[in-house]
Amino acid sequence: MGLKTDFDSLVLDSFAGSGTTGAVAHKMGRRWIMVELGDHCETHIVPRLKKVIAGEDQGGISKAVNWQGGGGFRYFRLAPSLLKKDSWGNWIINKAYNAEILSEAMCKHMGFQYAPSQTHFWLHGHSSETDFIYITTGSLSHDQLKVISDEVGNNRTLLICCKAFMADTNAFTNLTLKKIPQAILNKCEWDHDDYSFSLNVLPDDETSEVTQTCEVLETSQVFGDSQISDNENE
Repeated sequence: MGLKTDFDSLVLDSFAGSGTTGAVAHKMGRRWIMVELGDHCETHIVPRLKKVIAGEDQGGISKAVNWQGGGGFRYFRLAPSLLKKDSWGNWIINKAYNAEILSEAMCKHMGFQYAPSQTHFWLHGHSSETDFIYITTGSLSHDQLKVISDEVGNNRTLLICCKAFMADTNAFTNLTLKKIPQAILNKCEWDHDDYSFSLNVLPDDETSEVTQTCEVLETSQVFGDSQISDNENE
């Protein structure tokens, strides 16, 4: 059975197998997304798509569309779930995350660019020239927050994501405080049936870790966004 698509269609294959759907969509000028478990991405899909882009894959519809190669794709691995429940049913940070990975993951989820400072311990990323983020698994006291607030100054703002804090949240006008588990849980769409979970900050690297924080998804995902794409049965 064939499906009709237009040039601006986005083709999804959630069981990518050997990557035929992506290869075909790429050659047909369609954008595509493929998802696959296990080692198929490394052993089958990525090598095949590299050949498609290089013009070396001339099977299927290639002759009909005079495929000469071109375009590109981005390949992401989903990281382990950022949060998990402890033995009492409370949401906690997964121990698989060290401080650096946690900071990078939180920056992505909160809409900040991960860019840790070499001089300020509280500066892990920024969303603008004056808006910054600090991530810590520690519990912050009023005195600690006072020191940070003084360093940030009146012309900058700082979002602090921490395990806990013991202070009046209105005491420091340049600081916004959020507890990490709750800040992430609020971004997860529990019990929704529209599959509208969004992570709107994509990595710059072609191979990078994308953090999934709702239920665990240990999946390899191939994400394509190419200028030249195609469709065929091979």
